[in-house]
Amino acid sequence: MDKCAEELARCQSSLTELSRLLQSLEILQRTQSAPNFIDMQANCVELSKKEKRLNRRWRTKSVGKDAKFQLQVPLSASMSPVRLHSSNPNLCAELVDFQPPVSSRLTDSVEYASDYIKLQEEFCTIAQKAHSLLKSAFNTVAIEKEKIKQILSEQDQSDQSVQINSLRKSLSLALSQNAELRSRLNRIHSESILTEQVVSVNIIATPDEAVEQMGIPLTQQASNESRLSMSESVSEFFDAQEVLLSASSSENEGSDDESYVSDVSDNISEDNASVTDNVSRQMANGDFAGSSFRNGRRICLPAPCPDTSNINLWNILRNNIGKDLSKVSMPVELNEPLNTLQRMCEELEYSELLDRAACCDSALDQMCLVAAFSVSSYSTTVHRTAKPFNPLLGETYELDRLEEYGYRSISEQVSHHPPAAAHHVASQRGWTLWQHITIDSKFRGKYISVMPFGNIHLQFHSNGNHYVWSKVTSTVHNIIVGKLWIDQSGDIDIVNTTTKDTCHLKFSPYSYFSREVPRKVTGVVEDREGAAHYILSGTWDNKMESAKIVESSQGCGGSEGKQKTVYQTLQPKLLWKKYPLPENAENMHFFSSLALTLNEPEEGVAPTDSRLRPDQRLMEAGLWDEANIEKQRLEEHQRLERKRREAQANQALDEGQDIEGYQPVWFEKRTDDCSGESTYVYRGGYWEAKDRQDWSLCPEIF
Repeated sequence: MDKCAEELARCQSSLTELSRLLQSLEILQRTQSAPNFIDMQANCVELSKKEKRLNRRWRTKSVGKDAKFQLQVPLSASMSPVRLHSSNPNLCAELVDFQPPVSSRLTDSVEYASDYIKLQEEFCTIAQKAHSLLKSAFNTVAIEKEKIKQILSEQDQSDQSVQINSLRKSLSLALSQNAELRSRLNRIHSESILTEQVVSVNIIATPDEAVEQMGIPLTQQASNESRLSMSESVSEFFDAQEVLLSASSSENEGSDDESYVSDVSDNISEDNASVTDNVSRQMANGDFAGSSFRNGRRICLPAPCPDTSNINLWNILRNNIGKDLSKVSMPVELNEPLNTLQRMCEELEYSELLDRAACCDSALDQMCLVAAFSVSSYSTTVHRTAKPFNPLLGETYELDRLEEYGYRSISEQVSHHPPAAAHHVASQRGWTLWQHITIDSKFRGKYISVMPFGNIHLQFHSNGNHYVWSKVTSTVHNIIVGKLWIDQSGDIDIVNTTTKDTCHLKFSPYSYFSREVPRKVTGVVEDREGAAHYILSGTWDNKMESAKIVESSQGCGGSEGKQKTVYQTLQPKLLWKKYPLPENAENMHFFSSLALTLNEPEEGVAPTDSRLRPDQRLMEAGLWDEANIEKQRLEEHQRLERKRREAQANQALDEGQDIEGYQPVWFEKRTDDCSGESTYVYRGGYWEAKDRQDWSLCPEIF
């Protein structure tokens, strides 16, 4: 394009020269066609002199005054011959000798022809030059046009390939779900003709669909109490909880998780307790999960989401404004069948970004992929407004994906108040990730803020690059009225402690009056000298792109009197794009494909694993009342354990002995080299204990 601009500039100068020559030709032509007044004046003077001589020659003695008068008539070249006197025979010869001068006119004509030819030749030369320049410029533009067409066609092909891959994934998922439905129908048909053992129970009736999916043949007694519908039991339960909240709002400040826990466990009959234990034990063994599995990984949940339209969240939270919600007990209908430990492992859904980063030679390119991974961890939260279960103290969760993705992780609840969890991931593809996160959640009246504190560490094995970053604030809006929706806002600073490279990410909060794209994320990758190399842009619920900076300049319009930096970049490249949600996700808590498998039963896990937690398992199966009862039992057991530890600590203090507080099993407290703060890191031994199936160190929490 620069060559084309130069040729067009030269062509412009040639056209200017052509215009000047054309004006010269027009002037020359007008001058030659005009009459030569100087020659005409000279001819008239010369003619008058000759007339005088002729008059003197013709005058004789015999000629009178009348003849003299006649011969003095002026003579011009245009006059016709006059009748002269016959007595002068030489008059014709004299007249023949008289002609106007033509030498000057011939000279001017020759000069005119010579100048005109020169101007014509010069005009043709410059015109040919301009034509060649225009032809060259046209060829250059045509070449650039073809290049642009090629680039656009390549982009269209890449976009089409992405769409084709997405359609292929959707088609394969649909086929797998179709096959699963066929197998479930065949199983139901085969089970309908078998003679099954009937268990008689005396509990509140639950929906027949949930019982059928669980595979539990139940015969309900024909009593009025047992015929209460699910909606009636739920509303009755929450009316009781609302009264307790209003009556004990002052007690909530001085208690931990004792806010509105009723004594319904005292009213549970022995039969109900035995049935609940039996259900929990069979679920832990995976007896009821056959219809939800395909090739070892399930693709749907045992029961759909509960209908929470009749639950008034404001009535539950109105007495806890400004308080830590981790100390407020919630009904399971407001939860999703996952806990915080499992949600931490769900951030590994896009672990292939770290696999790609481990293969990067450039630390700056590696930083871009790490930034995309940090953003991708929020992609599954866009529709997830339900609250995860709070893990019990000492609860653990393992996620072994060595065969599929080359990593396995272990997490543990290391503190209950404030709630804190530690997480460690080791990958065979060249990276290790660990984090210690403390959650602080506050109810602000119209919204709930969830503020995670702590750092995430990531280290690559090949080059030793160590990255550190933190999380942003999550906000759940429309608590009082309207549809719940979640937003992420704040800043993330990713630091490579090895090379001192940095990346600053900004999560823009949603505003009704803003024209920006919702859920927008922008960032800049800089080296240790502060020079910007990449611009990151996208949304935290869809995709992230990176564009290499080729030039930067200082502009105007910055805030607080600061100059705004303007970057010129190349075409952006896609770093990460969100996977489509499974079919019927709206009835499965909007779980991703990985989230659907997090709570599926597995053999050989620790007895403290979240998969074995009975209230969460019952809630996932759709047994809401049983799940609420079991949840209260677990919380009461946890309170008793805390009081026992406090009593031991007070007794040791009275005796002058030193006693340590609660110590996690698989993690230990150390000082973070980056922040200087205390943090929990993996001490090792879990996977070795699993290989030996030696869980003697695990406490009994369920």
